[in-house]
Amino acid sequence: MATRKIAVIVGSLRKESFSRKVAKTMMLLAPSQLEMEIIEIGNLPLYNQDDDDNPPPVYTEFRSTIKKYDGVLWVTPEYNRSVPGVLKNAIDVGSRPYGQSAWSGKPCGVVSVSPGAIAAFGANHHLRQSLVFLNMPAMQQPEAYVGNVGNQFDGDTLNNESTKKFLQGFVDAFATWVERHAD
Repeated sequence: MATRKIAVIVGSLRKESFSRKVAKTMMLLAPSQLEMEIIEIGNLPLYNQDDDDNPPPVYTEFRSTIKKYDGVLWVTPEYNRSVPGVLKNAIDVGSRPYGQSAWSGKPCGVVSVSPGAIAAFGANHHLRQSLVFLNMPAMQQPEAYVGNVGNQFDGDTLNNESTKKFLQGFVDAFATWVERHAD
């Protein structure tokens, strides 16, 4: 298998974000053919279509960065049964101007994370709705909902072997998915 560059997009800005901890864990578990890097989204100003003719440099840099990757791993918490605003903003910035989406055709996977029992199911599926429009083939199985995440870490280290085994299986399946769908 070829080495594939994967953009990891974390939907939480919180310093001790469980989503970021899960993303970093998955990066450590990833097979060697995946070269994964977290792409920061917190510095993106709110998308405004009026800026399409003269975009802020940070928009142009973000779009160019995303275009360099072979796939995307989304790791997100749930806010009000949806994705956080910062994540939706990154999606919108990367998808514009119309017809020039940086996301188009990139295979992706979705992991949702929550300290609650339903594991951000709503955010996971709401994000998938956007991915269809963005023309991003999203891995269907295994689905990844990490619930009760609040008690699964000692600092940044995942201490739940069952969750670690599940994430290993997910990232291994994701590597196969990316290889099958990457250009």
